[in-house]
Amino acid sequence: MSQAGPPPAAALPDTLVVAGDHPLAGTVRAPGDKSVSHRALLIGALAEGTSVVHGLSDGDDVARTLAAVEAMGAVTAWGDDRGLRIEGGRERLRRPAGPVDCGNSGTGLRLLAGVAAGLAGRTVLGGDDSLSARPMDRIAEPLRRMGARVAGRGERCLPPIEIQGGDLRGIEWTSPVASAQVKSCILLAGLRAAGVTVVREAVATRAHTEEMLAAAGADISVERTGPGRVVRLRASLLKPVEFEVPGDPSQGAFWVVAACVVPGSDVTVAHAYAGPERTGFMGVLERMGADVRIAARPDGTADLAARHAGPLQGTAVAAAEIPSLDEVPALAVAAAAAAGRTTFSDMGELRVKETDRLAAVAQLVRALGAGAEVVGEDLRIEGVGPDGRLSHARTDSGGDHRMAMAAAIGALAAGPGESTVGGFASVGTSYPGFAADLARLGGSATAAGP
Repeated sequence: MSQAGPPPAAALPDTLVVAGDHPLAGTVRAPGDKSVSHRALLIGALAEGTSVVHGLSDGDDVARTLAAVEAMGAVTAWGDDRGLRIEGGRERLRRPAGPVDCGNSGTGLRLLAGVAAGLAGRTVLGGDDSLSARPMDRIAEPLRRMGARVAGRGERCLPPIEIQGGDLRGIEWTSPVASAQVKSCILLAGLRAAGVTVVREAVATRAHTEEMLAAAGADISVERTGPGRVVRLRASLLKPVEFEVPGDPSQGAFWVVAACVVPGSDVTVAHAYAGPERTGFMGVLERMGADVRIAARPDGTADLAARHAGPLQGTAVAAAEIPSLDEVPALAVAAAAAAGRTTFSDMGELRVKETDRLAAVAQLVRALGAGAEVVGEDLRIEGVGPDGRLSHARTDSGGDHRMAMAAAIGALAAGPGESTVGGFASVGTSYPGFAADLARLGGSATAAGP
């Protein structure tokens, strides 16, 4: 067994210059799904024996979770087939000797908190300045009800958070907001909780944790209740598993939108995760008049295809269509190019992402030459329509990877000229190969000089 992992990613430029008027064409595979990658590492660490994971995301967020499970006692090694072997189990896992640095990853921190709650002793989970401003009260409250002691800064329990784990009991929890991260945190804690742990969702969020726990032999059941879901879990020993991580549709969404707004484009994102909670953005684009298609593959993944077919029309977008809201920055670029108004409703959760993403999206849309305003928790965008054209601009991601990628595809749709995307290195958290894939599809982007 080789100890060598994937090759280290090249340093990313902090500023990228993106040229417009370059149609995109071809097939690209998005990086391994970030959500699935986090869960594969944690379930592999919890399983009794050796699990294997292929296709992990190569972003920094997932690398932080890998380092965390190693700090908790899991033993990992890369095989000659580029798969990661994880030796885990209850006898192996323990509280880490020092604080765990989750970097910029809110998913990593929230899911690790569920694992830490089941470990005896004190675990400290922190991260960078951006993560340290993201509230963790939504996981602190249910974990406390389960018997863990959780402390953070202020009323919103800001990181770093301290978790004193140990004996847990099952609870019934109805999440006040749609959050797969909160659900997953509770379920991971529930693996070591006495009794039954129940999570009720009014709106069904991505089901990765339920699916992957079931594959690992957990005593878990899932019931659909209209648009929602009820998940029941009993304490379980997990068996080793082998996961093949599919491509990330949330990253693929940027290429799909680019194909819809850049004349002459025809792009396919291959082998993407195909669950309905992750591909709602395709339905939004179809409603706007885009030529988009989802083609199922025998391995359970799907190809997401899109080609430019003329002007888009504004529409109404409900949060329930895209529960994680990860695709809003990409869809906002489509709305900026469309005719008429697009309203994104109930988007308040965007305020507590890597940035105040609700304000950042509105600012980006205005920089691109379209109209945008935030009204309460709604985002209203007035597109430039077929008689207008998006503008080139100088923007900054504010350290938010999705804002950097949204600015880049906005530049592609702006016609002749160039845009400057500051803070581009933030894409390293989730999609280090974004600029390389842009070039592979026929786009033009260069690192800015010092």
